Amino acid sequence: MARRAGASEERLADLALWKLSPAFSDREKTALELAERMTRNEPVDDELWSRLTAHFDEGQIIELVAAVGAFNAFNRMSVALRVEVTR
Repeated sequence: MARRAGASEERLADLALWKLSPAFSDREKTALELAERMTRNEPVDDELWSRLTAHFDEGQIIELVAAVGAFNAFNRMSVALRVEVTR
C-alpha cells in the first residue's frame, strides 16, 4: 500500500528506525509516535499532545487517531481469526 502511495524504498527501509531516520520530517515522526503509542496502549501525554497540535489541526488529529485505531482493530481481528498475510 505504501509503495502504491509513492513511498520510497529508503523510507520503507527506515520505518523501523523512524526515530533516528532523516527520511521522516518532525511532523511525520510525531504522527508515527502517536501510532506507536496507540498500538502499545501507552498514554498520549501533554508533551506529545503539544507536538501534535503544533503540526496538525484538530480534524487531522481525529483522522490520525481514527486511522490508527482502525488498523489496530483490523490487526487484532486478523490475529484472532488466524488470517494469513498476503501480498
